[in-house]
Amino acid sequence: MMRFAGKYRMTLIGIALGAIGGYLYYYFVGCASGTCAITSNPVNSTLYGTFVGGFLFNMFDSKESEKQ
Repeated sequence: MMRFAGKYRMTLIGIALGAIGGYLYYYFVGCASGTCAITSNPVNSTLYGTFVGGFLFNMFDSKESEKQ
């Protein structure tokens, strides 16, 4: 488990920060009318932030970890 966490550390950090950011976006910006697909529901907003954060922070993973 520790090898997995070490290998994908930046991706896991991005997932956590994205989830927090997605929920904060829902809470502070949101969608008052309820017609917005992503921001009208906290689950959708949090999941969207999770995916975006994971993908963005995955770019910062070093390529050396793939060689091992």
